Amino acid sequence: MKTTFYDLSAEDADGKQINMQDLKGKVILIVNTASECGFSGQLKELEKLYKEYHNIGLEILAFPSNNFMNQEPCSATEARDVYGEQHGVSFNIMEKIDVKGDNIHPLFKYLTEGKSGLITNSVKWNFTKFLVTREGVVAKRFPPQKSPLDIENDIKKYLAG
Repeated sequence: MKTTFYDLSAEDADGKQINMQDLKGKVILIVNTASECGFSGQLKELEKLYKEYHNIGLEILAFPSNNFMNQEPCSATEARDVYGEQHGVSFNIMEKIDVKGDNIHPLFKYLTEGKSGLITNSVKWNFTKFLVTREGVVAKRFPPQKSPLDIENDIKKYLAG
């Protein structure tokens, strides 16, 4: 049987299991993050989107990852605290994971396998963003340098259904 987005799960920063099935009906933005990355200012932009659209169905799942030049030295709970203190983040900070390589987290394996149309599907850097529809379809992938505010119209489109 083929795995669907809703078959997957991940832990939040506190170790609580989050089943994607429980997010059915939501539009989900999944981002790999790093506190020492030059793109970390995007956390404030993500928070702005979260505050604007959470009440109508947007969820943001941020996964701290140390896969790129050791830019996330924090544990998941430390990252959550840093993101909150420095960037005002209130959305979900998840477990610290690998987003590429031999130990890639199953969620990121699912997000990247054969879905991008790129020469290689692997995540290239921190702050790669994946937009998942209310039906659990990986609809879009955005590169790290794309501001979260520049994908607001895509988010609104999928929220409107």
